[in-house]
Amino acid sequence: MGERVEPRRLPQWSQYSHQHHHHNYENGGTVRQPRHSISQETCDHVCKVMLLGDSGVGKTCILVRFRDNLFLSGNFISTVGIDFRNKVVVVDDAKVKLQIWDTAGQERFRSVTHAYYRDAQALLLLYDVTRKQSFDNIRAWLGEIREYAQDDVVIMLLGNKSDCQSSERMVRKEDGERLASEYSVAFMETSAKTGQNVELAFMAVARELKARKNGSQNKSSFNVKEYVNEHTNRAPCFICG
Repeated sequence: MGERVEPRRLPQWSQYSHQHHHHNYENGGTVRQPRHSISQETCDHVCKVMLLGDSGVGKTCILVRFRDNLFLSGNFISTVGIDFRNKVVVVDDAKVKLQIWDTAGQERFRSVTHAYYRDAQALLLLYDVTRKQSFDNIRAWLGEIREYAQDDVVIMLLGNKSDCQSSERMVRKEDGERLASEYSVAFMETSAKTGQNVELAFMAVARELKARKNGSQNKSSFNVKEYVNEHTNRAPCFICG
């Protein structure tokens, strides 16, 4: 405590974001909402999605790959507090605006992140397949989700950096599948570098949330886990190891 957090200098890719909001917190300060509320514009639905997971697992890279179709190579400054970006996707004949919140994975920002859990309708929980500790910490993240998030929040587990060399892999795909099955959440492996399954992850969430917003009578018409399993099984495989 008492540590001053300097404002984050956005990496070079900030020029590609048309709607970017950055929150900086000093000494674990209060949560500040965006200065300007985001209108629904011409979109049929607006959905809030959060990216969670340990620091360095690739949350920002996944977001930038999906939002701008870019890959952040090399080192860049870790997310401080909360950032968010918007992207409009088309699901069938409806426009769905995804308001995607990128969170800091460090423990010192955890209380800030907790304040945003309740508003999230979907959570993408990431680990790094080359870092066993990030996978081991998933249970703790799921515990926090259970404590702070909505009971019916959509959860998807993502094993990121699947483009790794087989010698670098520390977490088998089967281990991720087993953990996801234990908690009854959808699962896939992703790569921000190659783009593997990145769009699929967000589109699956968008479809699930759209189905829910269309009314309770349609809840059974779409199952995010079945959708993910169907599309990952037929997609080209780039998974290492």
